[in-house]
Amino acid sequence: MSTEKHFNLAKKEYERWGIDVEEAFERLSKIPISIHCWQGDDIGGFEVNKSDLSGGIEVTGNYPGKATTPEELRMDLEKALSLIPGKHRINLHAIYAETDGEAVDRNQIKPKHFERWVQWAKKQGVGLDFNPTLFSHEKANDGLTLAHPNPDIRKFWIDHCIASREIGEYFGRELGTPCLTNIWIPDGYKDTPSDRLTPRRRLKESLDTIFEAPIDENYNIDAVESKLFGIGSEAFVVGSHEFYLSYALKNRKLCLLDTGHFHPTEMVSNKISAMLLFNDKLALHVSRPVRWDSDHVVTFDDELREIALEIVRNDATEKVMIGLDFFDASINRVAAWTIGTRNMLKALLYALLMPHVQLKQYQENGDFTRRLALLEEFKTYPFGAIWDEYCKRNNVPIKEQWLEKVEEYEATVLSNREAKIHSDVH
Repeated sequence: MSTEKHFNLAKKEYERWGIDVEEAFERLSKIPISIHCWQGDDIGGFEVNKSDLSGGIEVTGNYPGKATTPEELRMDLEKALSLIPGKHRINLHAIYAETDGEAVDRNQIKPKHFERWVQWAKKQGVGLDFNPTLFSHEKANDGLTLAHPNPDIRKFWIDHCIASREIGEYFGRELGTPCLTNIWIPDGYKDTPSDRLTPRRRLKESLDTIFEAPIDENYNIDAVESKLFGIGSEAFVVGSHEFYLSYALKNRKLCLLDTGHFHPTEMVSNKISAMLLFNDKLALHVSRPVRWDSDHVVTFDDELREIALEIVRNDATEKVMIGLDFFDASINRVAAWTIGTRNMLKALLYALLMPHVQLKQYQENGDFTRRLALLEEFKTYPFGAIWDEYCKRNNVPIKEQWLEKVEEYEATVLSNREAKIHSDVH
């Protein structure tokens, strides 16, 4: 049976419940996913004086073909974008500045160091998001930055964050779509602290200083990101969920939830509806924790679907800014982007194809039997045929056919890149 016939039969199944598949396609096409650039080079960046990866971040694996230049990274992103349906965004870290061989420390970065990224984004028709990089630096070696007891070190990182917000504003103005500039810090202690309040007071004061710098909110949106623990900060993290949730509410900033930054049994999906009652907007970094914040490639699992369901059934597709944050060097990096982003989109489409009106009514009427039955039955509705049609209409490969494109790219581009690295070494 042809793909078109499969789609038409599947469409009728959903129409029985009053679900408009064409409307679902239209709504999905308007939801951009912010795709993180750092999957492509294992969070290496392009600084002249590059530091070892630190801040509780680990990337494991050594799959051949890693991007080693901005041009290679953009080329790899283009390949991934060609396999992902819809128009999306690219999320950059400060370490991806291009300084043309000049050693520019992070408190001195400027919009000019990202001009090529903006030119590329214009050609690709994508927006850009941004993050100051408060890890992998000599001034972060002891695990403290904005909460550091040394005022000079605090000022260095404050200046870096102010410069990052200016870059975010530049992105928004140039590209005509606001940039989300998100602050995450590694600050914390490996063992039980004797004073939790003082580091948190210093963090609050640092953030206050950062956000006092005038930035046009039409072009830049500020967010703060929490964490439960990290490697080297197992006992205490200064920027906890409670801290940032309170700070964001009081100061009209976005609270960003990273799905890998909570206890392994704690569901971020459960937080979304509670926070939507008190926040105009939220931001997400969608990852897949496995026992710890290991940032595995996003799969089409229960929690991903539940996150998408919470966004869709609460009419929050324009209120929740969705970004990705995973890094796996054990598999093809272009494939990692493609798998993770397509899964996020699949989950959103799955959520758009649910009979939410009926399900909500069953719950309100106390008909929990029908609610459970319907939720379970829809898990095996012919969703795959609908997804294939969406990919087809967006001129990207259906099913696993995208993998052939990645394998061709590996054979013609990535393998040659790896061979060049080895020849340069010898």
